[in-house]
Amino acid sequence: MFILSRLAVVAILGVAGRLAPSAQAQWSVFNLHPAGAGFSEGRGAGGAEQVGQTDLRASLWTGSVGSVVDLHPTGAIISYALGASNGKQTGWSMIGGASHASLWSGTAGSFVDLNPSGAVLSEAWGISGTQQVGMARVNGVDRASLWTSTAASWVDLHPSGATFSHVWNTDGTQQVGQAFIGGATHASLWTGTVASWLDLHPAGATSSEAFDIGGIRQVGVAVVGGNQHAGMWTGTAASWLDLHPAGATASRAFGAIDGLQVGRATINSNDHASLWTGTAASWVDLHSFLPGGYAGSEAMGVSSDASFIYISGFAVSASTGQHEAMLWTMPIPTPGGAAVLVLAGLRGACRRRR
Repeated sequence: MFILSRLAVVAILGVAGRLAPSAQAQWSVFNLHPAGAGFSEGRGAGGAEQVGQTDLRASLWTGSVGSVVDLHPTGAIISYALGASNGKQTGWSMIGGASHASLWSGTAGSFVDLNPSGAVLSEAWGISGTQQVGMARVNGVDRASLWTSTAASWVDLHPSGATFSHVWNTDGTQQVGQAFIGGATHASLWTGTVASWLDLHPAGATSSEAFDIGGIRQVGVAVVGGNQHAGMWTGTAASWLDLHPAGATASRAFGAIDGLQVGRATINSNDHASLWTGTAASWVDLHSFLPGGYAGSEAMGVSSDASFIYISGFAVSASTGQHEAMLWTMPIPTPGGAAVLVLAGLRGACRRRR
């Protein structure tokens, strides 16, 4: 376990967003890679749960390597778990030669096949509350998709005029993703219907995608000047805010909760798991808190419960090249832990210790 100390932490209280006094807190990093596995990744987080895959099998953790649960459905060839919320997990499973959007409730036996009638394949990537989101391929077209826990509940969100579309995540009310329009991917926002589609593509970008929602903010990536730049929106294309850190050659934001964004930044040709609190200057290098021996890392999902904030991702072994699921955690320093964290990283004031 590696601990980050002297990291300033403040909390946003309630919808008014009033700032509480800063408090000392600690980051801890846990390796979730199961013994004997050749490959594992953390891909999503919900409450105290982390989801991903181990050797092409959907996996669920609750904070430790020993907690791993194999979600792989009977008869599937490959499975991935990509999102978690309220004790449920979503992803996809390869069944009969095609991917099927999948839903679990904590065990392999709870598997629900979400593949809608008429779809040759489907994948679910995000979940919040009773909503699952992803895509279904119908008549040769990938179509942005929304479910409410059954195959029959499928809702087609594919915008008119788009070549293809995907939904990457949901907050239970809104959905974010991409639509390929006019020869480029456009970051997209929906509110449960195809008619609600909004184009978030920033002016001057050559392509863009939105990967997650945290409160009023949507996070993702836009290609600016030929480079991927992590960024976020607040509901309109004009609201785009560039999070790309100084010195990085590329960056992406994959996950968000209110006031906190996670993803990766490419530094000296290696990906570094990354954290932001709403500005490019707030960037914190989560990779620096790993032990030695890792050539790269990514932060894929972020969540919190009453006690901790959790960042799920993976690190790449420098010696073997294998991916190993990782978890960064920090205790919530407010009474009761109900506040949403904003982590103001003091990069120069941090130290790492065993």
